[in-house]
Amino acid sequence: MTARLAEIAARAGVSEATVSRVLNGRPGVAVGTRTSVLAALDALGFAHPLRERRRGGALIGLVMPELDNPVFPALAQAIGAALARRGCTPVLATQAQEAAAEDGLTGMLVERGVAGLIIVSGQHADTTADPGRYERLRARGVPFVLVDGFSPAVRAPFVSPDDRAAVRLAVTHLVALGHRRVGLAVGPARFVPVVRKTEAFLDAVGELLGQPREEAEKYVGHSLFTLEGGQAAADALLDAGCTGLVCASDMMALGAIRTVRRRGLRVPDDVSVVGYDDSPLMAFTDPPLTTVRKPVPAMGEAAVRTLLEEIGGTPAPHSEFVFLPELVVRGSSAAAPAFPAPRPAP
Repeated sequence: MTARLAEIAARAGVSEATVSRVLNGRPGVAVGTRTSVLAALDALGFAHPLRERRRGGALIGLVMPELDNPVFPALAQAIGAALARRGCTPVLATQAQEAAAEDGLTGMLVERGVAGLIIVSGQHADTTADPGRYERLRARGVPFVLVDGFSPAVRAPFVSPDDRAAVRLAVTHLVALGHRRVGLAVGPARFVPVVRKTEAFLDAVGELLGQPREEAEKYVGHSLFTLEGGQAAADALLDAGCTGLVCASDMMALGAIRTVRRRGLRVPDDVSVVGYDDSPLMAFTDPPLTTVRKPVPAMGEAAVRTLLEEIGGTPAPHSEFVFLPELVVRGSSAAAPAFPAPRPAP
């Protein structure tokens, strides 16, 4: 074994201790150094460390937001299944939205010897967050892939849904049903997916309904990605006379439906509601929710495949892999009312 380490170290131009760290999947090795060691293994015909770790089950850190939104457990399940098919084991850690939570969790996972990290809807999706945390993480020698939220300031592979296409699908659907005043219920403006959804909404209603941008901006309701956030955003949009609501998550859509009913109105007879994600059980709500299906299985598979390529010494391009959503029409959307119902104060 010592002779083997010495031969690999000489070929890669590094110390035997560094070779040992790479072979055992330990943190603290720069990406370039790790790549040199892996290349030396290939040149000398030695077994690749990824294949060795697969036999024992590589540990992969999976950092998720809180799991209140059912799309996140669905994505965690897709990623876990993709890892299991490759003989790897996910180590799930859930975070709050604060930066310290993500940094603490990634640090803990690295210290426990994970071979790589998949971070979902983390600080990379926040336009106000410091991207330097990912350079510091990269310096620790652990490959990572970022899901849902792109930042050109971060050198990493990204996996995202096409948020712009999702909103355009929803707006086009409502306009085709005759709705002429469509609103967007969306999360805080600092997040990348929100920026993209908002831009797509303003472009779509401008093109399809002829609304000037200044007017269309009145029909964007920023709130939280929660049931309560959907309620609050829907209140403002209904006051503005909207008969069709595009919601940035299924949870927000369920909150919007609650607000519509609280006002004595009906979904979809008076107000149509479209969600986003197609979370589990959305086909069984009352009414079944029309929504835009997030490509969760494809995103999970791509995140795992990309990460394992990074671990294996074949880095993926540090760019964004974007996956198309699809519209799922159910019972919460219908033709616009001929005469919009009055909207009494709650």
